[in-house]
Amino acid sequence: MSRGILVRLLFVIALLAGCGAAAWQIEPRLGIDLEGGSQITLTVLEDDGSANPDQADVDSVVEVLRNRIDGLGVSESTVVRSGANRIIVELPGVQNPDEALEVLGQTAQLEVRPVVGALDPATADPNTVACETPPTEGAPDTEEQNCISADEEGTPLQLGPVALKGNQITGARAEQPQNQVNWAVTVDFNGTGSDAFGALSREAACATGDAKRIAILLDDEIISSPQVTVACGASITGSTQITGNFTQEEAGDLAVLIEGGSLPLRIASEERDGADVAPDVRTIGPTLGETAIKASIEAAVIGIALTGLFIIVVYRLVGFLATVALATYTVISYAMLVIVGATLTLPGLAGFVLAIGMAIDANVLVFERAREEYAANRAAGLRRALTVGFNKALTAIMDSNITTILAAILLVFLASGPVQGFGVTLIIGTVASMISALVVARVLTVAGVHPRWVNRRPMITGLGDIGRVRKWLERKQPRIVQRGRIFLVGSAVAFVIAVAGIATHGLNLGLEFTGGRNVVYATEQAITPDRAREVIAEAGFPEAVVQTADAGDISVRTGRISDAEEQEIRAALDDEVGVSDVVTDDSLGAALGGELFRNALIALGLALLAQMIYLAFRFKWTFGLSAMIAMGSDVVLVTGIFAWLDKPIDGVFLAAALTIIGLSVNDTIVVFDRVREKWWLSDPEEKFVDVANRAVVETLPRTVNTGLGAMFILAALAIMGGDSLQDFALALLLGLVFGTASTTILATPLLAVFNKMSPFPREKKEKVVRDPSDSGAVV
Repeated sequence: MSRGILVRLLFVIALLAGCGAAAWQIEPRLGIDLEGGSQITLTVLEDDGSANPDQADVDSVVEVLRNRIDGLGVSESTVVRSGANRIIVELPGVQNPDEALEVLGQTAQLEVRPVVGALDPATADPNTVACETPPTEGAPDTEEQNCISADEEGTPLQLGPVALKGNQITGARAEQPQNQVNWAVTVDFNGTGSDAFGALSREAACATGDAKRIAILLDDEIISSPQVTVACGASITGSTQITGNFTQEEAGDLAVLIEGGSLPLRIASEERDGADVAPDVRTIGPTLGETAIKASIEAAVIGIALTGLFIIVVYRLVGFLATVALATYTVISYAMLVIVGATLTLPGLAGFVLAIGMAIDANVLVFERAREEYAANRAAGLRRALTVGFNKALTAIMDSNITTILAAILLVFLASGPVQGFGVTLIIGTVASMISALVVARVLTVAGVHPRWVNRRPMITGLGDIGRVRKWLERKQPRIVQRGRIFLVGSAVAFVIAVAGIATHGLNLGLEFTGGRNVVYATEQAITPDRAREVIAEAGFPEAVVQTADAGDISVRTGRISDAEEQEIRAALDDEVGVSDVVTDDSLGAALGGELFRNALIALGLALLAQMIYLAFRFKWTFGLSAMIAMGSDVVLVTGIFAWLDKPIDGVFLAAALTIIGLSVNDTIVVFDRVREKWWLSDPEEKFVDVANRAVVETLPRTVNTGLGAMFILAALAIMGGDSLQDFALALLLGLVFGTASTTILATPLLAVFNKMSPFPREKKEKVVRDPSDSGAVV
């Protein structure tokens, strides 16, 4: 073994050792569906204490709380409206109720007031009250009058009416001022906020004594009362800074609370409003249940094992070494997951499934290239063939992974909820798959074919022959792209049928999109959530989300059902274990409705646009447009089948749809990369359609082998994963089939059509290098 191979092998061993240590030492963060957590029910009140707030304002509180929780780092949380004036917050992995309330944070009602002066009991207005927000019953509104609050040192101050509120703030961030030890919080204002703070600071700048100060209050308490130091007549606009003895962590937490938004309504608390509306905190179990989680793990292990066995059968020695590398993918990706603190959920698992498929595809692509190279130049040996295979496959592998990561980054920064979680795990999985395929697999396979006794027996490596399927295809040379019109018409018919299903049957939108009903039952006997799921499914509600709650209660969350249907669920549970009481029975808002759903669609649209722009840059606009049309068609076809079968369209399906897009564009890029290469090397008299067909035929074994490899994992999940995973796995299986087929029968024929409108150049653009000794010459 050469020194270079040994060094790279030692690097891989060190990498795996480090990832293994991180995976062993750091506890993973699991979502509500896998681990459970804490559920907090908050009561929202009007400013006057009444319990009949405007529904639009309640929805605004939901959005503020969701932003605040995301800012505090609690990923994959659920925040939904329940009934007229309650909000349910579910925090994954938080099993301690006190910790749950601490994570939720303060109500963060932010106000900015002028300081009238230090409180003098002899001259103070006897009607001046404490800066209590909201006021107690019968007390005047403190927002419109002077009030009293103690500053950071405990000195009572008289404050003027509110000049600025939290909803006039656009951002807040922790910063450490230059040459200072303590941290500060920089606060940015919107237009009206900037004007208000400018007027306030201008007035304070010309005052004397304590009146030169401005008080910033958070939940009625002064957190900072700095003195305005600008000259009289000047003002502070645009932004200001909250200073104090803040540590970095304290400044960061304060910035999150301020930027999270000011609540348009009150959240009732036990201390202020009575125990009858105090926050209700309870511990809940996972939505999937132990049986489903165990079945999912077993299915994943069996699926990956079958995939590895398939790769070994097809590619023998290098296939075995690639399977070892694929096993390291799980260690690397899991270590990256726990290191960055990402939350793993079922939609997140879809990102890893896609990444596994890309890792398989990268290996298969390299091996097919190496087979071609060895067949063309056997004298050069297996090691050179494999090295050339890696080098030639690199552009296709990088393009497919970059487009995936590019889309995932946009999902992380622009979306939220399960879509954002999908983006995070997809980035992690994609990076891990690249390390697995391009680093670990390369080191292992190159080292594996290095010995002389292996080179004398090329057939055992899997690279000694291009394969029977490839030989058969080259003999037959099926005219797939030349018959593109037939396939395009067939694809159009399938598209119309899918759209007809969506139009006539409609989409069976799940609980996340439509809202529904949440009923908590107190049972006379203990029952496991898995058994409760079975009972409720047998009663005709297989899609219900069933969780355990405190004191053995059973929480059942369904879509919008009637009272008669709720009675059927209650009767089924009563027959099984007896129902002693209905603890709560509330309607639920849509967890993925409104702004969250719009943000997800915007993020998805921009992600697709970014992919198309990247493909247009790397190839040509005709390539990007063809890929996007095929990708969109794949999603519509799967959605149409779900509509015809009346299967639920929920957050998990959304993750599956995103995975389908990734699988489709990955396959298309590989074929398009071969089309481009063949076109640049082809005879000037050869037509584009013939070259494209040759590229499709040459890459078809790779397409089939990659599809079959990923299909084993999905089939295992569909068969063994239980009811909660069957629809998810079915969507991915359909997407895999359609994505693989659309590259051949839709994307490439479309490319041939578009190429007639805007021909792809015959010659590869080469870099122009100027001779430094002659600025006018080109070499």
